[in-house]
Amino acid sequence: MDLLQGTLDLFILRTLALEPLHGYGIVQRLKQISNNALQIRQGSLYPALYRLEKRGLLKASWKTISGRDAKFYTLTKDGERELETEKAGWERFSAVVRLVLESGK
Repeated sequence: MDLLQGTLDLFILRTLALEPLHGYGIVQRLKQISNNALQIRQGSLYPALYRLEKRGLLKASWKTISGRDAKFYTLTKDGERELETEKAGWERFSAVVRLVLESGK
């Protein structure tokens, strides 16, 4: 399934609201909760992670897991606020889409 413009950031923020994860973990979690409908490419994920980190919505720290270093991302307080704002916006948008699609029945 192709992502709509602007949804990747929302999906990343929502995923990290559950727990800190590294990039591969984010991809796997999104695949899991979408029943494999979402296939996020690294070429899309990492620029989004860097952008969110630069905006202060994520904080990154390095951890060693199974002998390998991995960059783990955590949602900041600003990230939590942004997530709530984005969720509310998408809920309004999806309600409007429903109205339009169900009109004229």
